[in-house]
Amino acid sequence: MKIANLSINRPVGILMVVLIILLLGAVSFSKLSIDLLPEMNIPVAVVITSYEGVGPEEIEKIVTVPIEGQLATLEGITGISSQSSAGTSAVIAQFTWGTNMDQAMINMREKVDFIKPFLPSDVSQPMIIKMDMNMMPILMLGVEGNYDLDQLKKIVEDKIQPRLERIEGVAQVEVSGGKTREIQIEISPQLLQAYNLSLTTVSQTLMSENNNVSGGYVEQGKKDYLVRVKGEFTSIQDIEKILIPLPTGGSIELKYLAEIKDTYKDVTAYSLLNGQPSISVNIYKQSDANTVQVSDKVNKVIAELHEEISDIKISTAMDQAEFIHQSIDQVKSNGYVGAILAMVVLFVFLSNVRSTLIIGTAIPFSIITTFTLVYFSGLTLNMMTLGGLALGIGMMVDNAIVVLENIYRHRQEGLGRIEAAKKGTAEVGSAVIASTLTTVSVFLPIVFLEGLASQIFRPLALTVTISLLASLLVALTFVPMLSSKLLVVETNGNASQGVTRRLVKRWADFLEKLNEIYSRLIRWALGHRKTVILATTIALIASIALIPFIGMEFIPAQDNGYFTVDIRLPNATVLEETELVVEQVEALVADIPEMESVFVSVGSGGGMLTGGFGAGGNIGNIMCRLVPLDQRDRSIHDIIDELRGQVAMIPGAEITVRADDINMGTQTPISITIKGQDLDTLEDLAEEFAEVIKEVPGTREVETSLGKGNPELTITVNRDKAAQYGISSMQVSQTVRSALQGASASKYRTGGEEIDIRVVLPKEFRQNINDLNRLMITNMQGISVPLEEIATIQYETGPTSISRVDQSRQVSVSSGLYGRDLKSVTDDIKAELAKIPIPSGYEVEFVGADQEMIDAFTDLALALILAIILMYMILAAQFEALLYPFIIMFSIPPTLIGVVLGLLVTGRTFNVVTFIGVIMLAGIVVNNAIILVDYINTLRREGMEKYEAIIKAGGTRLRPILMTTLTTVLALIPQTLGIGEGAELSSPMATAVVAGLSFSTLITLIIIPVIYYILDEWGQRITRKFTKVVTGETVPERL
Repeated sequence: MKIANLSINRPVGILMVVLIILLLGAVSFSKLSIDLLPEMNIPVAVVITSYEGVGPEEIEKIVTVPIEGQLATLEGITGISSQSSAGTSAVIAQFTWGTNMDQAMINMREKVDFIKPFLPSDVSQPMIIKMDMNMMPILMLGVEGNYDLDQLKKIVEDKIQPRLERIEGVAQVEVSGGKTREIQIEISPQLLQAYNLSLTTVSQTLMSENNNVSGGYVEQGKKDYLVRVKGEFTSIQDIEKILIPLPTGGSIELKYLAEIKDTYKDVTAYSLLNGQPSISVNIYKQSDANTVQVSDKVNKVIAELHEEISDIKISTAMDQAEFIHQSIDQVKSNGYVGAILAMVVLFVFLSNVRSTLIIGTAIPFSIITTFTLVYFSGLTLNMMTLGGLALGIGMMVDNAIVVLENIYRHRQEGLGRIEAAKKGTAEVGSAVIASTLTTVSVFLPIVFLEGLASQIFRPLALTVTISLLASLLVALTFVPMLSSKLLVVETNGNASQGVTRRLVKRWADFLEKLNEIYSRLIRWALGHRKTVILATTIALIASIALIPFIGMEFIPAQDNGYFTVDIRLPNATVLEETELVVEQVEALVADIPEMESVFVSVGSGGGMLTGGFGAGGNIGNIMCRLVPLDQRDRSIHDIIDELRGQVAMIPGAEITVRADDINMGTQTPISITIKGQDLDTLEDLAEEFAEVIKEVPGTREVETSLGKGNPELTITVNRDKAAQYGISSMQVSQTVRSALQGASASKYRTGGEEIDIRVVLPKEFRQNINDLNRLMITNMQGISVPLEEIATIQYETGPTSISRVDQSRQVSVSSGLYGRDLKSVTDDIKAELAKIPIPSGYEVEFVGADQEMIDAFTDLALALILAIILMYMILAAQFEALLYPFIIMFSIPPTLIGVVLGLLVTGRTFNVVTFIGVIMLAGIVVNNAIILVDYINTLRREGMEKYEAIIKAGGTRLRPILMTTLTTVLALIPQTLGIGEGAELSSPMATAVVAGLSFSTLITLIIIPVIYYILDEWGQRITRKFTKVVTGETVPERL
């Protein structure tokens, strides 16, 4: 082989090339960023539009539907969904995977700008937001101190928030909680009526009086002076002295009409950290920033702030970087242990330090080469890239093992170092190239995958591919070069003496004995071919029969130490009532021994992703942070299960407990949508579905998206009566809104603050429906009339929100899982729901993680088929034959036996991660068969009879086959055990590879010789018959 000969003849040149690659790798590694998962480009964007004071049904009709119609015409759109709630519309556009989302958002903006003039004039400018992982905060902080909450919030906004916002990579710092200062102007309704005034008149006067206006320039001598009219309020007294014009002429100072208070806005939400009132600070990173780097910079600034502001305490409620560090460290640790175990295997089999070190060079060289290409590919060090390296560590030495073992054998036969290196490499060079290409080829179809699975696993495929190609380069260049210089064959004359020598001799005797046993086993198998085939077939069928006993899910849940308790009371529940329930739950959470910190927010559901739908006085949220996994005896799922049982005893509230993990990007485990137009019918169907699903074993926290209706007071204006008084519906709406909610009339600026000035009725005049009936509505002439004279008020229940999918109304029913796998529960639910009659015009669809799992499994099954076809084509080209690749393919089916047994024994599920392991396995297991078949053919070409060639090839190649298998298996044992943070994501893959490869190797050593013998016989018979028919000559049987 020319490349091997070149490396042997030019050792210094090869050494320099290796050093250059190592140098580039070291520099690349120092510049690589660290993250938990690869960057994911999720093709989803949302249009959020606000229209205050308008109900869900009106929002749907006049805002949501028009925007949906425009977005539906976009190119590349695969689905549109929306949610219309009180005052807010959110339209979500789903594009095909791989769409350029920057261009897609530009196109969305053009469509939205086109429809904007056709929307109501007082609708807000629609916001277009790209949905990605960066919409979740990377850090959540709590700030507490010996201050009133308003002072504490001012410190946060003035000193802490600006410092954090200046950090490179920080996109937004969101501050919530505390009190917000406000100037309230409470006007007595009796005085308004007495002077024939309206709240609107007062608000407009305040707005017109509170401003600074530029009046142009005045020339004085050689200078131009800017003229400014200063009219802004400089004190509360300025506001009190404002003159309000009266309809009858004249005016009155505001202080005689209203009580002017320098106070705070009504508290609608607050935060607690470990039981203490605090200000919540959420930090979001820029889309191209690295989580760990941003977190490190933030923590550095926090340390500086603690020194500068000694009387406050900034605590971390959540830091994504902590779990990332722990997970990455665990993967590194698994890699180190795996590498050590692989080296131990090498030393045990070779019993030679030099040989072990020569092969061992493949590991660091391959890893460092991978770092170089990962850096230039724009990837990060994450669970997938490092996981790919950890998975490949055992395989990195496979090629070097085969090459060195063959060189070593020739040295034992008496060849010199250089000649043995050249001949030994040349003999197996084509086989190791073929085996590497087949392993690498299985990852090529993954490039064609779409969806979340592709986004996650492409980097893994890339790192494994790069590392294996680098190991092939080492095996064909560096290993022959080092062998020609350093390889020493142990003989009686130079072997070490004493205990070591005896151990080495005993091990050599054991391997020789093992060879004899295996040779006898092959002879027996060749003599009992039908028995071997039948036994293998039965084992394969039995394993297939066991598949239904293996659970299936999309992606395994992770234990990152964080979980959330969501608390929802009936709609319209006041904040104080919600607070009482939250305190009960908080007490239960605080009693958990493994708890590190508890962050409570009352009055909000938290997070940017809520889009305004997760706020209200009836909502509470508790974020819980556990101590690291190595400091607790229970998993997060055990803790959550116990807490669920405890909170179920609290009456009057819907309480759900959920673990926070990477599945935030997926649907809930079980989600069913019902499409139709009539909300009442949708609600009835949803409730019936929910009741049925609750009875299915393995379901919990079953919910419908409609929820309970929102209590409303609806005011219906009698247009005829209103017209008699010269009052419009708009005047009624504005007066009611100003009286109850208050009108933000202007801003009072002082000390660098902008404080709202709000005009509102005193609280005692806006308590109940009677106050509303007596509310005076004033027309343009100053004539006032009670609201009850021109309108009727009645209690109603309206929807809290209206969901739509593909421009049709829909309601969803969702459920969590407990104690059973996703597929089994989904199958049971489908069977039960099939019994429910569905009205005409309504559709039912499963859209949860079950559907994502089916889509991903379909794509991966196609990828596996393509991988097998590619492997066959590569082997056919390598062997220049069609039969021998077909023989090698028989090593793949027995892997199913190992995979099934491995998953059953470990209790793990078959998921996307496991499936990736199976695809990897297909490329790995054929390597043993390639080595065996290639050597059989070599011996036959040298004149050996087929039967004896099979026996000899088996005995000769047993040691390298066992070595390559054991190095791969033992290197993956740490990951298979699933110990430590983040192990849930890699352990199913490692389990599939370890169990599948172990069983496949044992069966392959028997079945491949038998299959080779049978198919070669058939091939020769067919060839002889075909030749005889065509030429009339008889072809002699091949040896």
